[in-house]
Amino acid sequence: MSSSRFESLTDAQWERIGPLLPSNAGKRGRPLADTRMVVDGIIYRYRTGVPWRDVPRERFGPWKTVWKRHRRYTTDGTWDNVLQALLADADARGLIDWTVSVDATIARAHQHATNTTRPEQDTGGHVESHAGP
Repeated sequence: MSSSRFESLTDAQWERIGPLLPSNAGKRGRPLADTRMVVDGIIYRYRTGVPWRDVPRERFGPWKTVWKRHRRYTTDGTWDNVLQALLADADARGLIDWTVSVDATIARAHQHATNTTRPEQDTGGHVESHAGP
């Protein structure tokens, strides 16, 4: 287990996903912030549900850096590639049971349970059925 409430990944987990993440090796420009720190910040944000601006700067760096890296990894397919690699590894080790159960049960809601208005339809809600003339 992690020693800090802010740490999200164990060393073993980081060793597995760290190489799957892009680096700036051989690229020009400003070097990327510590990738592990930023990924821990992304995980912290999703685990706690805090707004991006409330991610602790002293632990994870500027919130904009954490948010931008998350956005970049989302749009360039990095997270999809990480998930695919982890699933392939788990499947190869026999850790995934691919049995799927599909249920076709339908639970219908009453027309008034939809929380929508339909002014073109008379639902009878304003008239009591037992009311007299």
